[in-house]
Amino acid sequence: MNILLSNSSDEPIYQQIFKQIKEQILKGELAEGQSLPSIRSLAKELKISVITTKRAYDELEKDGYIVTVAGKGSYVATINKEMLRETKMKMIEEKMTEAIDEAKLTGLTLEDLQEMLKLIYEG
Repeated sequence: MNILLSNSSDEPIYQQIFKQIKEQILKGELAEGQSLPSIRSLAKELKISVITTKRAYDELEKDGYIVTVAGKGSYVATINKEMLRETKMKMIEEKMTEAIDEAKLTGLTLEDLQEMLKLIYEG
């Protein structure tokens, strides 16, 4: 599992961990049922507090991305395919909203954006 932390980010460290693990799960980089590092070993690897790592895992579990089995560890949860699709659509909508806001600031028209999208989509 690859996690990069930024001390200069305004985002708390536990949230950085949460987002990166969530993203790896959604992208399929972490497979359903795959075991995650223990809270202690991840904390040691990232050179952070166990409490910070626990908070990230707690958030992931609360949102249904991982399950924790007492005495055995944490695993990537079985994700509802429809929920996964909705989550991905929401992420795409957020990115498109950002792009549209930038396009408006630049003075691009809807037609300009549609043409760009068509060219990018068709590769």
